[in-house]
Amino acid sequence: MSTALDFSINHSPDFPLLELRLAAGQQVFAEPSAMVTMSPSLDMSAGIKGGLVKGLGRALGGESLIVNTFTAKAGRAELALAPGGLGDVMHYNVGATGTGLMLQSGAFLAHGQGVSINGKWGGARGFFSGNGLVMLRASGSGDLFFNGFGAVLPVDVDGGYIVDTGYVLAFEETLNYEVTTVPGLRPRGLGKLKTFFLGGEGLVCRFSGRGKVWVQTRQIGSYLGWVYPFRPTKNRG
Repeated sequence: MSTALDFSINHSPDFPLLELRLAAGQQVFAEPSAMVTMSPSLDMSAGIKGGLVKGLGRALGGESLIVNTFTAKAGRAELALAPGGLGDVMHYNVGATGTGLMLQSGAFLAHGQGVSINGKWGGARGFFSGNGLVMLRASGSGDLFFNGFGAVLPVDVDGGYIVDTGYVLAFEETLNYEVTTVPGLRPRGLGKLKTFFLGGEGLVCRFSGRGKVWVQTRQIGSYLGWVYPFRPTKNRG
């Protein structure tokens, strides 16, 4: 039985819906609450995929400890999944290029059989990127689906490329990277240092080598900053 998934991604990039058509025996593993619709012949179970250690690694990378498993018991079955945020859904064939894929915190949506999602220690680079100390690493062989905030632009890098840290969604492991300041920016004063260390403003990710980077066209920090002045407040007068 082939593990390759029959799928389509519809209504992109604003309100994408991942629609899968599973043959008997095929499985899909997805984030909790991602399921929109499913055939009655599908069996759904929830658990810690790969054991407690791997589950904790995913949790530290911004994902749920629990993963939902959908199994087609008999005949053809359909499953529709959607991300929690407002952003496009992308497909990646893990193992096709002989490399793993690194994902920002919270980007995982679903994967097929043969793919493993684990937390990977990012060290200081992960801290300064604003996405936490642990990133997500997809390895193995098979179909992977991940989502961003806004539209998602795949970029082929050959040599060097610079992306603001808040807009980096995913990248292939064939690329080297370092997090640094925007060229020409020199933080001065306590306020600048606070922004530099805690806010991520003015930080960029410098990629080098050959591989692909996925860039999201919006970042949650900027969006929340835009929304904040419009929040409802209590009138204390």
